[in-house]
Parts: sequence; structure tokens; C-alpha cells
Amino acid sequence: MTQQVCTRKTGRKFGLRLSKSVAVVAVAALALTGCGGSSAADGEDGKTQLRFSWWGSDSRAQATNEIIEAFEAANPDIDVQGEYSDWSGYWDKLATQVASNDAPDIIQMDDKYLREYADRGALLDLEGVDVSKFEDVAVQNGTTDAGLVGITTGINSFTLTANPKILAEAGLEVPDDKTWTWDDYRTITETVSQKLDGKYGAEAPNEPAGLQTWLRQDKKNLTSSDGSLGFSPDDLAKYFQHHKDLMDNGSYPKASVLAENQNAGPDRSMTGTGVAAFGMWWSNQLGGLSTAVGSDLVPLRLPSHTGKAEDNGLWHKSSMMMSGYARTEHPEEVKRFVDFMVNSQEAGALNQMDRGLPSNTEVREQVVSKLDSIEASSAEFVTSLKPELQSTEPIPPMGFSAVQDVLYRYEMEVFFERQSVSDAAQNAFKEIETAVAQ
Repeated sequence: MTQQVCTRKTGRKFGLRLSKSVAVVAVAALALTGCGGSSAADGEDGKTQLRFSWWGSDSRAQATNEIIEAFEAANPDIDVQGEYSDWSGYWDKLATQVASNDAPDIIQMDDKYLREYADRGALLDLEGVDVSKFEDVAVQNGTTDAGLVGITTGINSFTLTANPKILAEAGLEVPDDKTWTWDDYRTITETVSQKLDGKYGAEAPNEPAGLQTWLRQDKKNLTSSDGSLGFSPDDLAKYFQHHKDLMDNGSYPKASVLAENQNAGPDRSMTGTGVAAFGMWWSNQLGGLSTAVGSDLVPLRLPSHTGKAEDNGLWHKSSMMMSGYARTEHPEEVKRFVDFMVNSQEAGALNQMDRGLPSNTEVREQVVSKLDSIEASSAEFVTSLKPELQSTEPIPPMGFSAVQDVLYRYEMEVFFERQSVSDAAQNAFKEIETAVAQ
């Protein structure tokens, strides 16, 4: 069973991961909670104590603890206690903490969950944190009717990572990502699988970004600005059929292998273990994936239906955000820490690209100038997309966090041929529609 991890420069572990059913009940209870505050209290030494929770790898934990130490050195009146865990355990625990009025003062936030908490009044309006050096999209991504409730740490883009070594083994070159189509992609990935024993052209899609990009290529969105769905069951059927075709022609491995790999983290994925030539990932994951596979991967634009770069459907997304707990007893100190995290050169140097290409453009310039080759490649890729980008994705509505699981389940229904493409699309659409309607 996966354990939660709490760290304050020591790496101590505590607690057990909560079940998803408990998390769902806890999130639903947010609207019923009474007044209260974070359990953080002033220490015996008179310092203000803040709790800060985040998900991520051990390397992120190490860098974050160094950021905490730097912040405390600059703010000797504040003591920050850090808590971190894996992605899934993080959200289970946070939901229960918020429902019981015991949430951390500072919360690392993802856009999938932003409105889950903001619309229930659980997030602090962070007005006063300096965003003057941010691009407009980085501010808009964290702004809801409740105010500026998420400060974007950095921006990234969805990418198709390519492994040049695998392609070379199959006698292929890295494709021109400004002109290639999905037909080109099917041909290339099928060739890799046919020519190389034990290796495949690609691994299965990364959701929900895979579907979001597919829909954006057809000038649609998964969800609209009013929270309703922006696509139809027929759109979803075409998407499912696209991936089934990739499995049927051998570009993907068989269904049992896809099922085993579906929830693997970067290190254990088919990309990270050097089994797949292509994989769908976020740009800030490029460095970790390259380290895992032992060679430099190349970030590419996704293929389009037209072969035109401006039709690739990509957008700049907040890689993650910093939020504050609405019931914190120390809102000004929370804002001070968030401001340090996103605006200080010291935090930028420690974060580098791990939390995305820094939102503060001055910090970004300093960070990029000192990146190693693979991280510099990721940064260059993200910035090079700007002339082609369409409008950003609307902030996901409440219930959006269920979309990933729904898509993964019904893709497996299709891959294992337990449901037809049409039936799976209809059923998945109904579940997604119900989730966001609630």
C-alpha cells in the first residue's frame, strides 16, 4: 500500500493512503464544513508556523526543502513545515484535510482540481502576490469567480516525446513535427514495431490531455467556459477508433501490456524504460524521462490532421499552481511564501524546470540561461510554440478530476474488445457529463 510522506528536512513517513471512495465523500463534504482554521499554530519560539503540501518525486522534495530553507532565512519570523506524497495519495489526503478543517496553509494545486476547491470556498484569494512579470495566460489559468486562487509556478505544453535511438534502430529519422500528420504517425510507429523485437512505436495516450488536444485540432474543447461539455459522443468515438487502429496495426502493444502500463509513472513507463519510440508527456517531464531512459529524448509537436503546425491543437498550460487555504490563520504569510516561490531568483534556480518554465519572465530568463542541454531543449520547445498556439483551455469545471479515470477505463474496454467503439464512447460521454454536472 502506498504511504503518504511528510518531510521537514528529515523525510519522515506517516499515515496510509486513503481510498478513493473516502476522498470523494470528503470532497463532497467541503460545502458542509463550518468555520475554522488550519491546525498550524504559532510555535513556542514565537514564529508563525505554516504547513505546505506538494506532490512529486524525491528530487522535487529535495529542491522544495531547499526553497523552504531559503525562504525561512529571508523571513526568520516564519517556520514552514513541508508535507509531500505521490500524486494519487496527495488528493485523497487533501480532500479529507479540507473537509475536516485541517488543510495545509499552502497547497500545491493542479488545474484539474482548482474549481473542486475554489467553488466550495476552500481557497484563499491571493491578491497581493506580484504577478506583474507574468504573461496573461499564466494569470488567467488560476483566476475563477473566487479571485486569483492559483498562482501558476510555470507553464508547459503537451508534447510527443521521441526517442532518436529507437528510431535509428528502425532505420528512421526524427520526423518534421511542423508538417507531419496522424497518417504519418501511424506509418512511422507501425514501422518501428515491425522492425524491432520487443519495442513498439508508441505507448497509449496520456489523458485527459490526449483527448483535449485531439478535440482542439477540430476547434473544440473538452469542457466549455460555462462548465458544459464541448464535444459529442461521435467525437469521442472517432478518438477511441484512432487509438484502436494504432493497437490493431501494431503501433501499440497488445491490450494486456497497455493495461499494465497505463498508470505507470515516468520512470516505469514504456518511454522511460526505452520500450516505446514515442510517448505523450508534458514538457516539464522531459528531463526526468531522459534521465530514466539514459539518453536525450526530443520534444515534438503532436501530429495534426492537416500537416500544418498551427493546427496541432497545443496550448500553454499551468504545469501546477500555488494555492492558499481559505481558513488559514496566516493569509499574509501564505502570500509571502507563494510570492517567494514564484518571484525569487533563488527559488527559480532551485526549481529550474521541475514546476514548469517559470511564469515570472525575469526568473525564466535567469533559469533558462543555466539549464543543461535537455532542459534547455524543453524550454526552447515551449517558447517556440507561441506563434502557433490557440487560445488556452477553459478552467476545468468541478468534477473534471474524474475524467482521466473514465477515459482510461473505456479505452481499455475498447482495447480488450469488451465494448464496441460506439458503445464505449456513449457510456464514457454519459459518465463525464454526469461528473461535471454534479
